[in-house]
Amino acid sequence: MSPPISSSSSDVIDFVVHKGNGVKGLVDTGLETVPEPYIQPLEERLDPTKFQPENSIPIIDVSNWDDPKVVDSICDAASKWGFFQIVNHGVPLEVLENLKNAAHSFFQLPSEERKKYLKENSPSEAVCLFTSFSPQAEKVLEWKDFLRLSWVSEDQASAFWPPVCKEEALEYVKKVELLTKRLLEALLKRLGVKEIDKTTEYKLMASPILSLNYYPCCPNPELTAGVGRHSDISTITILLQDDTCGLYVRGTSKDSWIHVPPVNGALVINIGDVLQIMSNDKYKSIEHRAIANRSKNRVSIPFFVNPGSDATIGPLPEVLASGETPIYKHVVFSDYFKHFFSKAHDGKNTIEFAKI
Repeated sequence: MSPPISSSSSDVIDFVVHKGNGVKGLVDTGLETVPEPYIQPLEERLDPTKFQPENSIPIIDVSNWDDPKVVDSICDAASKWGFFQIVNHGVPLEVLENLKNAAHSFFQLPSEERKKYLKENSPSEAVCLFTSFSPQAEKVLEWKDFLRLSWVSEDQASAFWPPVCKEEALEYVKKVELLTKRLLEALLKRLGVKEIDKTTEYKLMASPILSLNYYPCCPNPELTAGVGRHSDISTITILLQDDTCGLYVRGTSKDSWIHVPPVNGALVINIGDVLQIMSNDKYKSIEHRAIANRSKNRVSIPFFVNPGSDATIGPLPEVLASGETPIYKHVVFSDYFKHFFSKAHDGKNTIEFAKI
């Protein structure tokens, strides 16, 4: 156990953020109550009275991609919900379990081993360890550490990703790449895009990021946010959940939230801002949030399918071909990315950056 630290906010932030111990290091000091920098204002706490238990996002069997009903189910879910789960997707259960175990293994490393991957220490931009979301811009920190693994090539990943999780992460990324293409082909077909050429592929999926998110046991999870309200800025996100409940998406009624239950072997798919922009609002990126757990360490592993950093995103020509008025201007994805990380999570506000 690490030595206890002062409960003052400045000491907590210095220990967690500036010294790079993260919230995992904070918990390892024997924490019994949540420190002030993590206590969310009342309006940002997840209110159990606003759960929407009667609805859940669709679960789609994608074992037969040639079945038009499968494609229709995917597109309908992307339009109505912005979220859905898929089963029989072709990524073996063993690969999923190995990756979850590897994520836990990384965060169980001694603090000094983890710190080797902090931004100032990391051997490559292909791997970086963070805490919270954007600590320099947040008034309240999120109860999360995460290891960001940027996918450029297998050679780079093999050279720089941490040995304790490298093989499992590599195997998962290879398996999920084909799934990514199938999902995007299905979604874009309804938008009138008959074939994804190299230029379109670059605008959709050139810079994916695998994130190993870790939410240590929290003594007062009801006071905190594992991840605050936000929509993803990706094209799509493919999320692997563990078996600990924690993901909630914005419901269909005012201020309501729907729990997304872990389903064994399933992957959660959600539409990102990029695809909402490209579809001119035919598909929706939806606010979601995550909570920590009082008695279990939790992991979640999103695979963010992103455009190339210098790609220009805007409504697709095929979407506007009928004379539809564009809702969004064209923006460079790296500018959108920087804007997202320049502030705390704030619901759906990031997309305003791209509106005309």
